[in-house]
This record gives sequence, structure tokens and C-alpha cells, in this order.
Amino acid sequence: MGVIPLLPLFHKFNKSYFNNSLVIDLEPIVKVRWSDNRLKTTAGFYKRSKANGYISSEIVLSKPILEYLPLRDIQSTLCHEMIHAWTDRILKINEIHGINFVNKMNEINTKQDSFKVTIRHNFPVFRKELKYKGICRHCDSTYMYRRRMKNIACKSCCNLFFNGIWNEKCLIVFEN
Repeated sequence: MGVIPLLPLFHKFNKSYFNNSLVIDLEPIVKVRWSDNRLKTTAGFYKRSKANGYISSEIVLSKPILEYLPLRDIQSTLCHEMIHAWTDRILKINEIHGINFVNKMNEINTKQDSFKVTIRHNFPVFRKELKYKGICRHCDSTYMYRRRMKNIACKSCCNLFFNGIWNEKCLIVFEN
């Protein structure tokens, strides 16, 4: 599909599915943009921050993942993130994919059939290979990782022997 302007889609969806609630005086209360080329493992995200009493939020869609997919995938992802913005900024509810999200998603899906909003997607995502082998010092179980990590413990051992609490005896050490 290629990179298309997101703001016209945002305004269209805002009017059609969110009762124009995501704008004030024709200005979106959430920024909408394409990512740079670093966002490679998720199709998009909604982010909110607060500084000096001012709330700002943005929706970022992944250019590397979405730019070659059909328009319906871009629409679905944008609408998904707009639901997050709506539950946060309008409903003022802190939930991820809870009942308010699901209800709005189902409402949007019944109003149109151009795209389908879902909780998860199956877009092609490139992931780095698992190349680091970690071994639990307690039970000798092995786990593969994309990168070396510090101070991680074997979840199975911690749950089984230490009531789910991190314990140094269950540290995972990496081979050289």
C-alpha cells in the first residue's frame, strides 16, 4: 500500500465511530504519525504522557510493518489504537483490551465491513533469531534469548521452590 496520510483517516474514523470526541476545535487531542524505521515488532501503539500537568498522547503506526500491506490493515491498526486513545482520554479508564475496548471494537466491526478491528493481528513481523542460551543454575533447564539479560531467574524454579519470589539460586547464566 505504501505510506499514506493518516490524519484524514483519523478524522473519518473519529466522525464515524467516536462521535468526534477525539478532537477539540478541529484539532486532534492525540497526535497521529508513522514511525521511523525502528518500530519493527508491533504494528502500532498508543502512548500517553503527563508533564507539568499537561497530558499529551500519540498514536504511532509502524512504517516497516504496514507500508506494504493493504489499506484495510492500516485502517484496522489505526482504529485499534484510536480505541485505546478513546478509552484513555474520553472514558478516562485505564484498561488495555478490557470490556470497554471490546465493546467499541465490536460496535465498529458491525458498522462497516471494509476492515476488521481485532485485538491481535498476524501481520508478517521479522524477529531476531534466538541466539543466546541461558541455563538455570538450580534445575539446569535451558532457555533461548535474543539478547543476554542480567539478573533473570528461572520462573519455574522460583514458582516451585520459592513461592514465586525471585531467588538468586535460580539465576539464569549465559554461555559464552
